[in-house]
Amino acid sequence: MDQGVNERDQPVNVRPDQGGERPRVEIYDPPLCCPTGLCGPTADPVLLDLSEALITLKSKGVTSARYSLSANPQAFVSNPAVFRLLREKQIAVLPITAVDGNIVKTGAYPSLAEFLESLTRDNRRPGQ
Repeated sequence: MDQGVNERDQPVNVRPDQGGERPRVEIYDPPLCCPTGLCGPTADPVLLDLSEALITLKSKGVTSARYSLSANPQAFVSNPAVFRLLREKQIAVLPITAVDGNIVKTGAYPSLAEFLESLTRDNRRPGQ
Protein backbone atom coordinates (compact mmCIF):
# COMPACT_ATOMS: atom_id res chain seq x y z
CA MET A 1 0.00 0.00 0.00
CA ASP A 2 1.30 3.45 -0.89
CA GLN A 3 2.09 5.83 1.93
CA GLY A 4 -0.78 8.16 2.61
CA VAL A 5 -3.34 5.78 1.10
CA ASN A 6 -5.84 4.48 3.60
CA GLU A 7 -7.37 0.96 3.64
CA ARG A 8 -10.79 2.64 3.54
CA ASP A 9 -9.92 4.12 0.17
CA GLN A 10 -8.55 0.94 -1.35
CA PRO A 11 -10.82 -0.87 -3.81
CA VAL A 12 -11.73 -4.30 -2.56
CA ASN A 13 -13.08 -7.20 -4.55
CA VAL A 14 -15.58 -8.59 -2.07
CA ARG A 15 -16.88 -11.72 -3.72
CA PRO A 16 -20.47 -12.90 -3.29
CA ASP A 17 -20.77 -16.41 -1.89
CA GLN A 18 -21.72 -19.33 -4.14
CA GLY A 19 -25.41 -18.45 -3.91
CA GLY A 20 -24.75 -14.87 -5.02
CA GLU A 21 -25.52 -13.47 -1.56
CA ARG A 22 -23.85 -10.33 -0.30
CA PRO A 23 -21.09 -10.98 2.21
CA ARG A 24 -22.16 -10.87 5.86
CA VAL A 25 -20.23 -10.09 9.01
CA GLU A 26 -21.63 -11.09 12.39
CA ILE A 27 -20.14 -9.96 15.68
CA TYR A 28 -21.03 -11.66 18.95
CA ASP A 29 -20.21 -9.05 21.59
CA PRO A 30 -19.65 -9.44 25.30
CA PRO A 31 -22.27 -7.70 27.45
CA LEU A 32 -22.16 -3.98 26.61
CA CYS A 33 -23.87 -0.99 28.20
CA CYS A 34 -25.67 -0.23 24.92
CA PRO A 35 -25.91 -1.83 21.44
CA THR A 36 -22.67 -0.28 20.18
CA GLY A 37 -20.76 0.20 23.43
CA LEU A 38 -20.18 3.83 22.41
CA CYS A 39 -22.04 5.47 25.25
CA GLY A 40 -20.87 7.14 28.43
CA PRO A 41 -18.46 10.01 28.98
CA THR A 42 -15.57 8.35 27.13
CA ALA A 43 -15.87 5.93 24.25
CA ASP A 44 -13.59 2.90 24.00
CA PRO A 45 -11.22 3.52 21.05
CA VAL A 46 -11.41 -0.16 20.08
CA LEU A 47 -15.19 0.12 19.71
CA LEU A 48 -14.79 3.36 17.75
CA ASP A 49 -12.43 1.57 15.35
CA LEU A 50 -14.92 -1.29 15.02
CA SER A 51 -17.76 1.10 14.29
CA GLU A 52 -15.68 2.86 11.65
CA ALA A 53 -14.69 -0.48 10.07
CA LEU A 54 -18.33 -1.58 9.87
CA ILE A 55 -19.31 1.71 8.22
CA THR A 56 -16.52 1.21 5.68
CA LEU A 57 -17.61 -2.38 5.01
CA LYS A 58 -21.20 -1.26 4.53
CA SER A 59 -20.01 1.23 1.89
CA LYS A 60 -18.41 -1.75 0.10
CA GLY A 61 -21.66 -3.76 0.07
CA VAL A 62 -21.09 -5.90 3.16
CA THR A 63 -23.99 -6.46 5.56
CA SER A 64 -23.33 -6.78 9.26
CA ALA A 65 -25.06 -7.65 12.50
CA ARG A 66 -23.97 -7.31 16.10
CA TYR A 67 -25.34 -9.39 18.93
CA SER A 68 -24.80 -8.56 22.58
CA LEU A 69 -24.78 -11.43 25.05
CA SER A 70 -26.97 -9.43 27.41
CA ALA A 71 -29.49 -8.22 24.81
CA ASN A 72 -29.49 -11.06 22.24
CA PRO A 73 -28.68 -14.33 24.04
CA GLN A 74 -30.74 -16.35 21.54
CA ALA A 75 -28.32 -15.40 18.73
CA PHE A 76 -25.50 -17.07 20.70
CA VAL A 77 -27.54 -20.19 21.41
CA SER A 78 -28.82 -20.56 17.85
CA ASN A 79 -25.33 -20.58 16.32
CA PRO A 80 -23.79 -23.98 17.21
CA ALA A 81 -20.16 -22.89 16.66
CA VAL A 82 -20.55 -19.75 18.76
CA PHE A 83 -22.42 -21.60 21.50
CA ARG A 84 -19.75 -24.33 21.62
CA LEU A 85 -16.96 -21.76 21.95
CA LEU A 86 -18.83 -19.89 24.65
CA ARG A 87 -19.42 -23.10 26.62
CA GLU A 88 -15.79 -24.22 26.26
CA LYS A 89 -13.97 -20.94 26.84
CA GLN A 90 -16.58 -18.89 28.70
CA ILE A 91 -16.93 -15.14 28.29
CA ALA A 92 -13.18 -14.68 27.63
CA VAL A 93 -13.75 -15.90 24.05
CA LEU A 94 -15.86 -12.82 23.28
CA PRO A 95 -16.06 -11.03 20.98
CA ILE A 96 -16.49 -13.66 18.28
CA THR A 97 -16.48 -12.53 14.66
CA ALA A 98 -17.92 -14.60 11.82
CA VAL A 99 -17.78 -13.88 8.10
CA ASP A 100 -20.41 -15.71 6.08
CA GLY A 101 -20.86 -18.19 8.90
CA ASN A 102 -17.14 -18.88 9.37
CA ILE A 103 -15.55 -17.82 12.64
CA VAL A 104 -12.56 -15.67 11.74
CA LYS A 105 -11.51 -14.20 15.10
CA THR A 106 -12.17 -14.63 18.82
CA GLY A 107 -11.18 -12.66 21.91
CA ALA A 108 -10.71 -9.33 20.10
CA TYR A 109 -12.33 -7.32 17.34
CA PRO A 110 -10.80 -7.56 13.86
CA SER A 111 -9.16 -4.55 12.28
CA LEU A 112 -10.45 -3.26 8.96
CA ALA A 113 -7.52 -5.01 7.26
CA GLU A 114 -8.47 -8.32 8.90
CA PHE A 115 -12.10 -7.89 7.83
CA LEU A 116 -11.03 -7.16 4.26
CA GLU A 117 -8.74 -10.19 4.18
CA SER A 118 -11.52 -12.45 5.45
CA LEU A 119 -13.97 -11.04 2.92
CA THR A 120 -11.71 -11.44 -0.09
CA ARG A 121 -10.61 -15.03 0.49
CA ASP A 122 -11.57 -17.50 -2.24
CA ASN A 123 -13.02 -19.96 0.26
CA ARG A 124 -15.93 -17.85 1.55
CA ARG A 125 -18.52 -20.58 2.04
CA PRO A 126 -20.80 -20.87 5.06
CA GLY A 127 -20.05 -23.65 7.50
CA GLN A 128 -16.43 -24.17 6.51
